[in-house]
Amino acid sequence: MYERLRGYEGRPAAAEGRGRDPVNATMIRHWCEALGHTVPPDGSAPATMLQVWTMAGLGGGGADRAGPYTELLGTLDAAGYTSVVATDCEQEYLRPLFPGDGISYDAVIESVSPRKTTKLGTGYFVTTRMDVRTGDAVVGTHRFRILKYRPARRGSPPAGRGAAGAEGGTERSRRPRPVVNRDNAGFWEGVARHELLFQRCEACGTPRFPWLPGCNACGSMAWRPVASAGRGTVYSYVVMHHPPFPAFDPPYAVALVALEEGVRIVSNVIGVPCDEVRIGMPVELEFLRVDEELELPVFRGARRAAA
Repeated sequence: MYERLRGYEGRPAAAEGRGRDPVNATMIRHWCEALGHTVPPDGSAPATMLQVWTMAGLGGGGADRAGPYTELLGTLDAAGYTSVVATDCEQEYLRPLFPGDGISYDAVIESVSPRKTTKLGTGYFVTTRMDVRTGDAVVGTHRFRILKYRPARRGSPPAGRGAAGAEGGTERSRRPRPVVNRDNAGFWEGVARHELLFQRCEACGTPRFPWLPGCNACGSMAWRPVASAGRGTVYSYVVMHHPPFPAFDPPYAVALVALEEGVRIVSNVIGVPCDEVRIGMPVELEFLRVDEELELPVFRGARRAAA
């Protein structure tokens, strides 16, 4: 199987792709506002927007995908490796992009790993490399890695957690487990103590979340954990209806919550109907035990007063 998959290395993953829109000031402004950045003084696009200009959007997914990449994914699907998760990306920036720049790109299947066993399951890591151009000049490189895997078998969840409305009380799937590593372990230790911890830079005082090894404002590696009071407002939100996932009961509200301390966190809003969630709604922190192993920070919204 691995030898067959290796035969796809070096073959195209996308060919003669073109960005749907030129680099433009409107998208730069929207992106910067969403992430809390200032627009660069020269009007250029922040370097980390590199992938934005190549994305097909909701109506054009996979339009530029080359045949070999489709065949590779189909081969994995046919062998039972039907699940996929993005694992990481690497980017290299060669020059800034400015409004008016037209974007084109090509991508290649750079590597396929030997079969690996992870907590999610057994499968293969597939890495593609995309070269992004304006005219004939390469302006950046984007490496994107996915895991195509066969899900690991899970033990039966505890009794009493049947899916709502399922005939015969079918057992409910468990929530996906968070990835805990050396950079964010302190956060999850805080959750276990019912504390919502963010980081504050010891050099410049900038708060940050999610947890990072260094300050994205000044670059300092010195920081300390700070417990949030747990009060905030809904900065943005979506209500999930589709696609359904086995461990979740749609509809449910997923919000970007702005905490009083100046950081934002993605979590669920509970305690109010989804259609009553609003931008600016005050919320307060709670801890929700999902199963015997997992507890998560969520936010309870206040119902609107009756007219």
